[in-house]
Amino acid sequence: MNHLAHVFLAGPDPDLQLGGLLADFHRGAPDPAWRDGVRDGVALHRKIDRYTDGHAVVARLRDLFEPPFRRFAGILIDIYFDHALTQRWSGYANETIDAVSERTLRLVDDNRAWLPPELLRFAAYMHANGLFGAYARREMIEGVLAGVSSRLRHANPLAGAGPALWANAEVLDSGFAEFFPQLEAETLRLRAMLQRF
Repeated sequence: MNHLAHVFLAGPDPDLQLGGLLADFHRGAPDPAWRDGVRDGVALHRKIDRYTDGHAVVARLRDLFEPPFRRFAGILIDIYFDHALTQRWSGYANETIDAVSERTLRLVDDNRAWLPPELLRFAAYMHANGLFGAYARREMIEGVLAGVSSRLRHANPLAGAGPALWANAEVLDSGFAEFFPQLEAETLRLRAMLQRF
């Protein structure tokens, strides 16, 4: 899953939300100096990713992509799923996507003194480009793919992957509709486990 989905799936706890966002910008174990909830949010993010990567629906969707995109199918699906989530947002959330974006940016700003520079740069990009709502637009998704492509160490085809996504959009949408409610249920279970400790 990508940034929007992780913030959404973290639920109402701001520290879980921040950890869910932070996990994409931090490698290794969570810093012991972080608040417990932020560390839990990083752990939740990683469990969500493992569940997603191992799910039969997602495995089936990966098979849609031919070389040279097959190797990057996980990234393509994660980004597409944020696109799909924005397009169905009112069916999943009780607040507007703009409200979620504003809250996320405030959360980053309130904690900027200790957050990694990569996350602060992403927050500036979010603000400048109207994310998360702009994920609904195909041209923004293609821009995101180009950005990811430029950050990877090795040569890759992601900057030109838009047509491969749109050619498979109907099947990807169907897969999202099947998978996401299962992911929500699993995330509720994982969050309940966090609250027991």
